[in-house]
Amino acid sequence: MKTSPRLAGLELGGTKSIALIASGQTILDQVSIPTTAPDETLGRLNAHLLAWQDEAPIEAIGIASFGPVQLDRRAPRYGTMLTTPKSGWTGAPVADRLTQGLDCPWIMDTDVNGAALAEYRWGAGQGCDSFCYVTIGTGLGGGLIVDGKPVHGIMHPEMGHIRLKRAAIDTFAGVCPFHGDCIEGLVSGPALAARFGVPASSVADDHPVWDHVVSDLAEFAGALLLTTAARRILFGGGVSGARPFLLDRVGDLLVERLGSYLPFLNEASVRDIICAPALGDKAGPRGALALAENALTVTG
Repeated sequence: MKTSPRLAGLELGGTKSIALIASGQTILDQVSIPTTAPDETLGRLNAHLLAWQDEAPIEAIGIASFGPVQLDRRAPRYGTMLTTPKSGWTGAPVADRLTQGLDCPWIMDTDVNGAALAEYRWGAGQGCDSFCYVTIGTGLGGGLIVDGKPVHGIMHPEMGHIRLKRAAIDTFAGVCPFHGDCIEGLVSGPALAARFGVPASSVADDHPVWDHVVSDLAEFAGALLLTTAARRILFGGGVSGARPFLLDRVGDLLVERLGSYLPFLNEASVRDIICAPALGDKAGPRGALALAENALTVTG
């Protein structure tokens, strides 16, 4: 009788990181640690992998990391962190350090591409030949899946740093250290705290500043539809998860702005296009396992 492969997944986030070991899709153990300095964080995660390896061989590893990261397998710095706003992490040899002492195939991708892959296989992306997964939390990232594969090119998508048309009366400068008022600089958790002057969790749903957030997100969703033709855009992460009213308002405004141009977009269809993820906070860890599954079939 064939047994399920023993897979390890690693999800590196800007605030916390998760390591898990699974038999197929059955999670056997999972640990969460704060994301601190690279040496400490990567060393602790590697130690968990080595301990699980001592119990039984790990057959493949999936690494889903915040970024930007080098994902070109032909590049000498494959698996390395590129220039990132996360202090101390630029140039960190993420994959090399995590897989140290382990002799098995591995794949690394962005955390949002991993989550998108999980939603494609087991969640709200099932049946979609193309869709986007967007997470809004400490930052804003987006993953694009086409024909079941995360999209890469000269780099991976950096949707969070798109700059968009702003509401005429919105003067908020944005908080992105690179681009100011890119979409991440406008609607991420730190951006909302700066907009409101207090943590967004303490702000009522009817606060007028939410109107600007809805406008920005509708512009963003429109840009994604126009450039990717995605069948579905999933909005996950702590910000959108805590404010479910945002998605309906974003959808309504999107129809108002683009419904007369895009023939597929109307008040009924938009509810199936702008959606919440099905896997919730499990999308990230499950995405790392999905990458590990892919690693079993990768050679070279």
